[in-house]
Amino acid sequence: MKRTLYQVDAFASEVFKGNPAAVCICDHWPERKVMQQVANENNLSETAFAVPANNCYEIRWFTPQMEVELCGHATLATAHVLFHHLGQEGDLICFDTVHSGRLNVRRNGDRLTLDFPADTLEAMVVPELIVTALQTPPLKAFRGKTDFMFVFASQSEIEKMQPDFGLLAQVGGRGVIVTALGNDVDFVSRFFAPQTGINEDPVTGSAHTALTPYWSKVLGKKELTARQLSARGGDLICEDKGDRVYISGHAVTYMIGEIDI
Repeated sequence: MKRTLYQVDAFASEVFKGNPAAVCICDHWPERKVMQQVANENNLSETAFAVPANNCYEIRWFTPQMEVELCGHATLATAHVLFHHLGQEGDLICFDTVHSGRLNVRRNGDRLTLDFPADTLEAMVVPELIVTALQTPPLKAFRGKTDFMFVFASQSEIEKMQPDFGLLAQVGGRGVIVTALGNDVDFVSRFFAPQTGINEDPVTGSAHTALTPYWSKVLGKKELTARQLSARGGDLICEDKGDRVYISGHAVTYMIGEIDI
């Protein structure tokens, strides 16, 4: 079975920045084992598979080690492929998911906007494991649907952080978000997920379903600018819509190839 595979840098306006995702559009679902093997072979933080269904697309996402419930940058990348390479008409694409309901992506000029469900955060006591793993005590700690979020005093603390990934992998959940007020954007973050095979994700759209409501309340504003401070870096525009979050960014194609499975 031969399939076209696209590699797209999401939340970036030029290649080699943002978060690379692989995208495979299929006419029917491959076996789950095969999708996981492809994702492992790609060795990117996420590989997205999508299949047309009822005027929408069903979508699933895989890290090199496991299937995940929600992924922002790979959804953005999939929409980019459909709009720019496969002739998707109109300016709206809907995606149906097993765990996260319906997700929409809207095209606004050269920018794409994800419409995702907002995460709900619960305050928690800072685990000693986190203090040891991050080598800096956070000011606040929260638990979301799949991730932990820790708030720090400054952008410089986020920039300098050198986690112990072996310890972080013991925290559980999907990953760990660290965040602080930004120097020249509203807020900054990094995302660590050694428990899913990704020590640090370059730009994590889904993490902003937790970050946006939190910083919206703290700063008293609905539309916010954000930057993920990974080595590749990525910029996002986020909007708090109550039970939904709009996450906007750009995407650019790096590679188009063919896989034979």
